Amino acid sequence: MRTLTRPSPPRWASLLRAAPDHSRHFQNICRSVKIMAESASNNAGKKLIRIDISSDTVCPWCCVGKKNLDKALATAKDQFDFEIKWHPFFLNPSAPKEGVNKKEYYLQKFGSRSESMEARMREVFRGIGLEYNMSGLTGNTLDSHRLIYNAGTQGLEKQHKLVEELFIGYFTQGRYIGDREFLVEAAAKAGVDGAAEFLDNPNNGLQEVNEELEQYSSDVSGVPHFVINGKHRLSGGQPRRCSCEPLRLLPAENRRNENVMLVLTYK
Repeated sequence: MRTLTRPSPPRWASLLRAAPDHSRHFQNICRSVKIMAESASNNAGKKLIRIDISSDTVCPWCCVGKKNLDKALATAKDQFDFEIKWHPFFLNPSAPKEGVNKKEYYLQKFGSRSESMEARMREVFRGIGLEYNMSGLTGNTLDSHRLIYNAGTQGLEKQHKLVEELFIGYFTQGRYIGDREFLVEAAAKAGVDGAAEFLDNPNNGLQEVNEELEQYSSDVSGVPHFVINGKHRLSGGQPRRCSCEPLRLLPAENRRNENVMLVLTYK
């Protein structure tokens, strides 16, 4: 096994982008990605759908994907049970821990396109009931991923809630994802115990984060990336200038009951 320190840039890091920039071919079109996910029965008799999500806490499309996923789960909760687990991904593994001005970083990275990208994200976030905020700092996300791992050891519901708090703070309140105070506050809101003590030791959760990077994200080129029941994959950012309907879980037609159709529709 390799020496586990702080994650180094993987071979696929150069493929990553903060937001996709698809050609006009994607404008005003509708496409659906359909995945048939086999599910197993749990003790309550409902079917269980397991969803593994690779995500970075500074990825705006990951926040959008989570909000849409939550809407889908709410519509199907009476029919299915869901086990959601979040895994680390680094859009910029070499980002500085001390943080840099968010607006200046995107201006340097994307040049004149940064303003139109920001306007687009404001539009998308309003569509999910949030106000996109570009104030504050951006930077290294390792500590947030260590904390997400720790939350998962206390229960996947707490982990899911923590991811929500981190997204809300970073994308709508201008909080810095690497700020210890913010991370501890988010953990408290999500009901995660011992966050301050866990973060105090920089080695806590580090090996597990590296192992999850290898297991779940080594072959991922864009996030959010969903794996359904360990088999079926649904990846990525949203098409440019396309509004997305909420992720919907629908019973599969002409299939046995242990199947469910996961439909993601873009318009």
